[in-house]
Amino acid sequence: MNLSRSIVFALSLCLSVAAVAAEPPKPVAAPAAAKAPAKSPFLAYEQSLLAFTHADVVDGTGAPIRRDQTLLIENGKIRALGASGRIAIPKGATVIDARGKTLLPGLVMMHEHMFYPTGHGNYSEMVHSFPALYLAGGVTTLRTAGAMLPYADLNMRAQIAAGAIAGPDMDVTAPLLNGPGLAVLAVKVVNGADDAERAVSYWADEGVDSYKAYMHIRRDELQRIIEVAHRRSRKVTAHLCSVTFAEASAMGIDNLEHGFAFASDFVTDKQADACPAAITRSLADLDVDSPRMRALIDLLVARKVALTSTLPVFETLVAQRPKVPEAALSLLLPEVREQYEAGWAAMQAKPADWEWARLFPKLGQWEKRFVDAGGLLLAGTDPTGYGGVIPGYASKRQIQLMVESGFSFEQAVRVASLNGARYLGRDASIGSLEVGKRADVVMIDGDPTRDAGAIERMPLVFKEGKGYRTDAIFEAMKGKVGLH
Repeated sequence: MNLSRSIVFALSLCLSVAAVAAEPPKPVAAPAAAKAPAKSPFLAYEQSLLAFTHADVVDGTGAPIRRDQTLLIENGKIRALGASGRIAIPKGATVIDARGKTLLPGLVMMHEHMFYPTGHGNYSEMVHSFPALYLAGGVTTLRTAGAMLPYADLNMRAQIAAGAIAGPDMDVTAPLLNGPGLAVLAVKVVNGADDAERAVSYWADEGVDSYKAYMHIRRDELQRIIEVAHRRSRKVTAHLCSVTFAEASAMGIDNLEHGFAFASDFVTDKQADACPAAITRSLADLDVDSPRMRALIDLLVARKVALTSTLPVFETLVAQRPKVPEAALSLLLPEVREQYEAGWAAMQAKPADWEWARLFPKLGQWEKRFVDAGGLLLAGTDPTGYGGVIPGYASKRQIQLMVESGFSFEQAVRVASLNGARYLGRDASIGSLEVGKRADVVMIDGDPTRDAGAIERMPLVFKEGKGYRTDAIFEAMKGKVGLH
C-alpha cells in the first residue's frame, strides 16, 4: 500500500478510551453519599455571577460582530447580553473587563477522538490529556466520530457530566461499522445486513448516541444500519468509499464525514460495493466549477444530508503548508514528535502536482458552495493521519482554514458552534451566545474578524459559567500527548 493510500485509510480511525477507577464500597449497610468531585486545578472563575464588560461579541448565529457589549452570566446561564451602556451590573457580580477581547460561543466539534497516532498503525488512548486539551481549544461539546472502545467513551461521558473530569460534553458514537478490507484488527467486520442490525441494536441498548459506517461498508448493510438506527432515534454518519454519496443520501443517511474528500461518485467505472483506489485522483482532476459537483451538492442539500468539514487533517498531506506551531508540538511525547517531524518532512518532498496538493484547495471551496446552497455544514478536526492534528490547537486551525476558503469569520464560527448544536438537537441550550442558553463562552485576545489568527490567543474558556485557564492546561499537558 503506497503512502497516500495508507494515509487515506488512517485519516478517520476512531479509537477512544477512558479509564474510570471505581471507589471501593464502604462496609456499611446504607449506601455511602456520593463524593463531591475535586476542584479542577485549571479553574480561574467559578463565581455564580459574572459580567464581561466592553467586549466585542461574535454570537455564533452568523450575525456580524457586535462592539462594546456586556454579557452577564448567572448560575451557569446567560442572563443578559447587550450594549454595555444598557446592561446593569448586579451588585456582587465579578466583573471581567473585556476591552480588546472578543467573545465566542463554546465550539461544538463533530469529528473528534480521544486518541492519537503513535506509530506502526497504532493509536493510543489519551484519557488524561485530551479532555482538558479539547477544552483549552474552546471546545465545550464534541462528538466522537466512531469508537474502538465505546465503554470507555461512555464512562468518560458520564464522568465529565458529573464534574469529575474537566472536558467537553460528549456525544458518543458506536464502534465503526465496516465491511471487509480494512487492516485494523480492532474494527469489527460487518457480515451482512442482519449482522449490522445486531450491532446497531446492541449499542443502542448500551447507550451510544449515534453510529458511523466506514469505508468498506456495503449498500445493503448501510441501508439496514440507517433503518435500525432511525427506529432507535439515533443518527448515522459515514466515511464512505465503497458506497457513493448519492447512494447513501438516497438511503436517508444523516451526515457524511470529511466534506467531499471521499466522494467516490466521480470515479470512472466504479464497481458497486467496492472501494476504488482512484478517489483522490478523481477529485483532484475534477474542475472546482464542475457541474457534476454542483449537482451532487444540490442533491445532498435537497435530501438534508449534513457534511462535516475536517480541513486540518488534510492540510497535513500538502507540502508548503504551515507546520504545526511549536507550542502544539511541545505537547507531544518526544518519540511521537519525531514521528510527526518525519511525516511532515516526507510531505514537503512531494511534487507540487501531487493529488492531495491539487485537491486540498478545492475542499474548502466546495464546502462553502454547499453552505451557500443551503446545506448544513459541521466542523471537526480528526486527530489521525501521521500526527499534527492536536486538540487545543486543531479546532482553532479548522476555523482559520474555513476563513481561508472564503467563509467570513462569523460564518466559520457558526459552522463550528450553532450548526453542530443544531445537528445534535441541542441548539435550544448551546451553540450560540443568547439569553437563556448555557454559558459556554470563549474569550479571544484581539479581533479575529480582522485577523483570523487572533483565535490562537484564547486565554479563557468558560463551560457552564466556569472559567478555565488555557495556559495552565497547556503547561500541565506538555509531553503528555502520545503517553496518556
